[in-house]
This record gives sequence, C-alpha cells and structure tokens, in this order.
Amino acid sequence: MTYDEYLALESRSDVKHEFVRGEVFAMAGGTPEHAALSAAVIAGLSVALRGKPCRVYSSDLRVRVRETDLATYPDVAVVCGALETSPDDRHAVTNPVVLVEVLSESTEAHDRGAKFAHYRHLTTLQEYVLVAQTERRIEVYRRNERDRFELIEAGAGETIELASLGVTLRVDDVYVDPLEA
Repeated sequence: MTYDEYLALESRSDVKHEFVRGEVFAMAGGTPEHAALSAAVIAGLSVALRGKPCRVYSSDLRVRVRETDLATYPDVAVVCGALETSPDDRHAVTNPVVLVEVLSESTEAHDRGAKFAHYRHLTTLQEYVLVAQTERRIEVYRRNERDRFELIEAGAGETIELASLGVTLRVDDVYVDPLEA
C-alpha cells in the first residue's frame, strides 16, 4: 500500500493502523490497566511541564519516521518547541523529544525491538520510555553525548528523571490505583 492509500484508510477507519514500509497493521485496543498507565503518565507529564514550551500528546497523535517509512501511534509523545509535521502527512509529527510505550505481553518485544529501532532515527528523540504493566517499573532509554541510548531504570518507591524535559516522575504515582479498596 502506498502512504497516500494508508492516509485515505486512516481517514475513514475507526481503528488505528501502523504503517511500516508499505505494510499496514491494525493496532489492537489496550487493557484497562494499559489505558490507566498511559493516562497517569500523561497527567504527570502535563502537570510537570506546565509553563514550559512542551506539549504532551495521547495515542491519537501519529508520529512519522520518514527515514524508515514508519507511521505509528505511541502511547504518549512529548514535543517541545514548534510542532513539525511530515511533508507527506500534515497530521503526523516528526519531532518528538520523548516517546512513551506501555508494555503488554503482545507488544513488548516489538516495542523494545523493531519499533525502538525506527524511533532511534528521529534526531529530536532524546528519551524513549517503557512502562511495565506486570510490575512497578519504568525504563528510560536516554540518548547520550555519543548519540547512543543508555538505559536508566526505576522501580517501586523510586523516581525516574526525564532529563530532556527537566522532569522527575515518582514511579508509585504512575501506578497508583484510586479504585483499589
């Protein structure tokens, strides 16, 4: 499928699709836990970034990696400064500073592997954040001065810094469930 055909499909579909080098894959809906973790990250980042020139986006934002011919919908994206869109897709951003994926059994290998390989081609990307569902654990892959990504991890009772945003998140705040008895 061409990218133009993909855009036409997306414009009339109720389901989001990932585009990878001409192939199109339906993106499955998440679990309530997945949705809650995404929302908690969005809420935490939105509060922490208030007054800064950055904006937090939900999974409704399409991200385009032209170098590898990918279009996808990360769980959370943060763009700082002017929003830049793809020349071939005015609704897809190309300059996220931080991308977040909530891991699930069905997507974890893809999020850690192929998807991260695509994301690394985004020159603006400074941090890639993976949020576990099976335990209180957040991993941040941070681009270093050698243009390589290094891993920083935090678990229950700890904090994790998103240095590119000047933000620190408490892991327990991301995982708190106000509906638990």
